Amino acid sequence: MQFPREGGLNSQAKSQVDALLRAVAGTNESLLMLDYDGTLAPFCSDPDEALPYPGLLPVIQAIANSGRSRVVIISGRNAHDIAPLLDLVPRPEIWGLHGLQRLFPNGNCELLPLQKQTVAALAEAECKVRAEKLDPAAEFKAGSIAVHWRGLPQSQARSIRSRILSRWEPLANSSGLHLLEFDGGLEICAPEADKGDAVLTIFSEMYPHTPAAYLGDDTTDERAFEAINRRGLSILVRPEWRPTSARVWLKPPGDLLEFLSGWMEASQDRMTKNEYKLVVKK
Repeated sequence: MQFPREGGLNSQAKSQVDALLRAVAGTNESLLMLDYDGTLAPFCSDPDEALPYPGLLPVIQAIANSGRSRVVIISGRNAHDIAPLLDLVPRPEIWGLHGLQRLFPNGNCELLPLQKQTVAALAEAECKVRAEKLDPAAEFKAGSIAVHWRGLPQSQARSIRSRILSRWEPLANSSGLHLLEFDGGLEICAPEADKGDAVLTIFSEMYPHTPAAYLGDDTTDERAFEAINRRGLSILVRPEWRPTSARVWLKPPGDLLEFLSGWMEASQDRMTKNEYKLVVKK
């Protein structure tokens, strides 16, 4: 889908958002799924300092406190690393590692087991990282390895990308591992689950016509966009447009805060579907 390059809520996107928020206002159960890095929080060279945009947490807290919206975070990071950054009480459900990990609000954690061939292929991917001496730029996670170049000079970033891609691409083709390019890096992942699988699992636990949205920023969110397009609204959140299967594009933090504030009002007010209307700032 193409969007006006200035972003924000154009008339078509506004119509879809209005319809979603009317549905949220007219039901006792809705579903809000959110990516973290690049969506709720700006990218940061130190992941531990990647805090949500100002003003977002009180709105998300109010949405959760309404008791009418299920709030779920779906991230490529380890879920345990995301929880302290959110500072929400009670802690929301967090899916980590691109859908391999599920951290429940009560602290219980589930991790999808990996096939032997996946473990072997990831070990080989790690050897290739070390052979290129890219260990300092690498992040080793259960089920994936990410190599980062965000913030580096363009020539150095291109060199790192070329070196690791030349090593990982043949491995991915032969082993079935997934290659995911994100803003400022490349990740090789286990094929056992992705963010789209997380979305479908969550959907399976909800009523069929539950109003739902998924908000994400980069190509690692495309599987989730594709999954939610079957029954909810996919929303791209990023300062600049990119080709995507998402149906709405919002620029953070302004458009994002406006959307979440609209959801908060809809989840708190018991209105009919025809009474709720999102007011878009000019």
